[in-house]
Amino acid sequence: MTARIFKPSKGATMSGTARTKQWMLVFDHDGSRHVEPLMGWTSTSDTKQQLRLAFDSKEEAIAYCSRNGIPFRVDEPREATRKTIAYADNFKYNRTMPWTH
Repeated sequence: MTARIFKPSKGATMSGTARTKQWMLVFDHDGSRHVEPLMGWTSTSDTKQQLRLAFDSKEEAIAYCSRNGIPFRVDEPREATRKTIAYADNFKYNRTMPWTH
C-alpha cells in the first residue's frame, strides 16, 4: 500500500490560507469494496484509507514513511497564478473586447 504526500489546496469558498500550510499523508485505496448484504452500504476491510496524518513539513512526512517502511509518492503543490485586474480596466479605451451588458 503506497502513501501519498501532498499539500492540500485551498477550497473554492475559502478566502484565507487556513489548513493549507501543513503537508498531509494519505494512504491509497488498496482493498476492494463490496456491498453489505444487510444495509446495502458499500464497505471495505481496509482501514488505512481512513487515516489522514498531518505534518509541518514535507521532510517530516518523508522521514515518517522511511522510518516505518511505507512506500510513498510526493505530489508537489502548484502555486496559484494571480491576475491583478482593476475595476477601471473595464472602461479602458483600448480594450480587446467591447464592453456591453
